[in-house]
Amino acid sequence: MIYDLFRSKSNINHTCPYVDAISVKFSNLECESKNQSWIIVHTCRLKAINRKRVDVNFNSTILHPVNILHVHCQVLKKANGYKPWLIDYTVDGCAFLRKNNHPFVKIVYDLFKSKSNINHTCPYGPIIVKDLYLTPNSIPLPFPTGDYCLLLEWKFDRRIQIITKYCMEYIEDN
Repeated sequence: MIYDLFRSKSNINHTCPYVDAISVKFSNLECESKNQSWIIVHTCRLKAINRKRVDVNFNSTILHPVNILHVHCQVLKKANGYKPWLIDYTVDGCAFLRKNNHPFVKIVYDLFKSKSNINHTCPYGPIIVKDLYLTPNSIPLPFPTGDYCLLLEWKFDRRIQIITKYCMEYIEDN
């Protein structure tokens, strides 16, 4: 009955997912190698394809085999600068790739998996991310409208070697 009242006046006349009113795209990318003798960043840039699509391109060379990998994941939300928001933990990267046992890390990994060579367990060599872009379907969690950053601190042998910061705009129309 309520559905019949709104059907002709709204866009709710189809099945899920309701993604027509959502826009998500990268707005900034920062990559900082903390140890040039361990990892060298060759490419770290955004490429604007059109008004709604921005691709990430990242290329680095790891100079020594990585057998102990920990990734500190943190989501930041912009509010007078970027502030921590909901997600903040460290995961053993090698163990995760053997057994996908962290729900949030699995969501992030699924974003990168098809566009990168991060698809095997340790040890790691060169890391390449090419033409990574976001769509409303690629992020299965609902987010409020705002600017977000995914901060990843990559620790090789328990020391931070590289920090990558992926900033994005998430807009849902009302």
